[in-house]
Amino acid sequence: MKNIKKAILSGKKSDRTFYFVNGLLLILFTIVCVYPILCIISQAISDPLQVGLGLVTFYPRGFSLQGFQYVLKDKWLIHGFLMSVLYTVVGTVINVAITYITAFSLSRRELPCRGFIQLFFAFTMWFSGGIIPEYLLVRNLGMIDTFWSLILPGAMSVWNMIVCRTFLQNSIPEELFDAAKVDGAGYLRYMLEITVPLSKAIIAVLVLWYAIGHWNAYFNALIYITKKPLKPFSLYLRDYLVMNSSMDIADLSAGEDVRKDLQGMTELMKNSLILLSCLPLWILYPFIRKYLVQGVMIGSVKG
Repeated sequence: MKNIKKAILSGKKSDRTFYFVNGLLLILFTIVCVYPILCIISQAISDPLQVGLGLVTFYPRGFSLQGFQYVLKDKWLIHGFLMSVLYTVVGTVINVAITYITAFSLSRRELPCRGFIQLFFAFTMWFSGGIIPEYLLVRNLGMIDTFWSLILPGAMSVWNMIVCRTFLQNSIPEELFDAAKVDGAGYLRYMLEITVPLSKAIIAVLVLWYAIGHWNAYFNALIYITKKPLKPFSLYLRDYLVMNSSMDIADLSAGEDVRKDLQGMTELMKNSLILLSCLPLWILYPFIRKYLVQGVMIGSVKG
């Protein structure tokens, strides 16, 4: 911080103006991002009646954990949460493994038909069969209402593979492979023992991208999953946020205070579910933060 301040004070007037405007825009952007989160947290831990009356903004009124208590009583919500964790962990492991192996293979210039294979993968980024052919394919493979219907159809992102391939080409010296080949190592051993340890940054980026995708996955689950035990947390979240299936607040025969209290309780449960849905990613991010910026910047130039 001292170095940044010194650079600003010692720089030209145009530089100081740039740093000031840039800092101001970053502060405004931070406020825009943080304010909704503070509102959700405040409404999740406030008194239901205060929430129903619309008195809660970015600071709580009347501390209460009733929303979390009601949510945690629903065994299917907990089951859906655990299923989403399982989908995310298994799916991310498969995604990263397939993506890295494919990227490593395409990073080797001696690979036969390398240009055609890369063009074949890139073609799928521009053209696809659509939802109906994809559904028919999954159905014909017998994966409807199975665990793998949310894992295998999107086992690899071509965009992520290109980023990973570019990282391997630009960051791993070719001399390492020559040295490993002299020592008798093949491609598999070279990949596992040399390139993987040197690719922590891009692997961390892939883990974050794939984990977020699996955790927030909703549409595929809505199409392929009808059995309740296999439904992920996102479908249960949809029921609460969109359909209000947990609580009927349209009982006009009740008094005004009762209806406001019921409405506040529903909002409490919604915000509690939103916080629970964000919790795993908030826990994951600090562990890979130090690799994230490096991996994104190195793999950001496609070639």
